[in-house]
Amino acid sequence: METFYFQICSLIPRYATTDANISQYVIRPLTPSCVSPRVPTADLDSSNQIRLTNVSLVRLKKGKKRFEIACYKNKVLEWRSGIETDLDEVLQIPNVFLNVSKGQTAPSAELAKAFGKDKSLNDIILEILNKGELQVGEKERAAQLERVHNEVISIVASKLVDPRTKRVYTTGMIEKALDMLSSQAHQQGDKKGAEAGSGAGTPATGDDAEAKPRTKEHNWTGVVTTKSAKSQALEAMKALIAHQPIPVTRARMRLRITCATNVLKQAVKAPAAAKGGDAEGEQKAPGTVKDKILSYVEQVETQDVVGSEWEVVGFVEPGAFKGLSDFVGNETKGQGRVEVLDMAVTHED
Repeated sequence: METFYFQICSLIPRYATTDANISQYVIRPLTPSCVSPRVPTADLDSSNQIRLTNVSLVRLKKGKKRFEIACYKNKVLEWRSGIETDLDEVLQIPNVFLNVSKGQTAPSAELAKAFGKDKSLNDIILEILNKGELQVGEKERAAQLERVHNEVISIVASKLVDPRTKRVYTTGMIEKALDMLSSQAHQQGDKKGAEAGSGAGTPATGDDAEAKPRTKEHNWTGVVTTKSAKSQALEAMKALIAHQPIPVTRARMRLRITCATNVLKQAVKAPAAAKGGDAEGEQKAPGTVKDKILSYVEQVETQDVVGSEWEVVGFVEPGAFKGLSDFVGNETKGQGRVEVLDMAVTHED
């Protein structure tokens, strides 16, 4: 049987967008004498072949021009988060392109016009790498969204508990609850859009026919990749607490509060608004520093006097932590302190 050797006639761009692009190039048979034995003519997986399936593009528009750099997958995010510090491990090629897929490099004149004459190529690459828009494929985008989604669910599940049992929910239950809120938010958005289109919506008014200021609603529409997981987890917790698709509350903090014993019996200064109030309002206010501190503590675990210091360990709602810290700092004048022993106390089965 006669052996045929094939050669790609047209020059395949170094950065082909997909494997399917190879089919557009003409293939023709050659005689064995036409083929060099040193170089595999159709070996697209050779070491000097950079394929776009392993490339992430970072684009930056500057001076009406779009500039690109070719990077390794996942390395851009590692660089921006500080995990990767070696630029050579991030860049496929240390150069700036107008179009990576066509192998079209950016002329020096274009770079100088857009970024300035005094800026070196390395500085330009760093600016694109740090400020540019990361171009990812559909699979990479889906994987990134899934990672952020899982991280958000994990954070929320560790911070919220059932208010009756103080036990955490499973990640599956938290995920279902957020899905319910997301569906409701999208339905409300569609309804408001329809009302706005028909002109049926009317502003809320009070008794004096003046428009009432709108209160901020904590709605959940789903996870996105443009925000950090921590900030989205906070939004998700606020939405769950506000709408209560399942009974939830923030897990309590475990604190140790210490204060000099000579400060405990001092009377708490009445707020300015209360000084001119009625006697009943004044009686409701805590009388001493100790009473005020204990009013912040939902559940006292231990309470003792050690030497000249009074110490109490207990559970406090996260929303009360700032008020307690401010009070201890202001009223004790440096003779008291608040220590966090546990950010979120939960009970697991």
